[in-house]
Amino acid sequence: MDDNFLAYLERLEILTFFSGYPLVYILMLVITGNQSTKSGIRNKLPSLSPFAYALVGILYLGLQLRNLYPDYSVESIRRSIQQPYLKVWGLLAILFWIPAIGPKRIWSLLHSLVFFFLLVKELFYQQFQATSFDNNIVKNNMKIYTASFILNLVALAVITVLYSLLNYYNKKHSRT
Repeated sequence: MDDNFLAYLERLEILTFFSGYPLVYILMLVITGNQSTKSGIRNKLPSLSPFAYALVGILYLGLQLRNLYPDYSVESIRRSIQQPYLKVWGLLAILFWIPAIGPKRIWSLLHSLVFFFLLVKELFYQQFQATSFDNNIVKNNMKIYTASFILNLVALAVITVLYSLLNYYNKKHSRT
């Protein structure tokens, strides 16, 4: 296969996982507002968002491991990676599980903006620089962005539910 096509597919994979997070982050901030004085799960969302982003990073790692199966040798990894810097940057999302990094939620937004700007750059390039405008590429990019948005939204919902269950469990067992 052509290396350019493989690089394009790799870029689409990365965009599918990480490009929708900025929209989820902004939506979450709009929903929660600036009411940090009240307690509740709604006001806990901003502090849970980096962990949701880390969960997406874990899912991306799982996809990469599945793609490499059954040969996890260094040579196989070297042959399969077309854009190593983007892949490594994507895998760095896993670091948001670390308690020293996780609470700094702006870092998760800055990390994901790299992928969002790749998507925007591709859309602008297709719109203004390409010799023939292909509407299918724009539709494909919007489908990828929508899938990424949904994936990141579901990850935030999963982390929120897990946090609520853990909080409920801790409160129930601290009373007894």
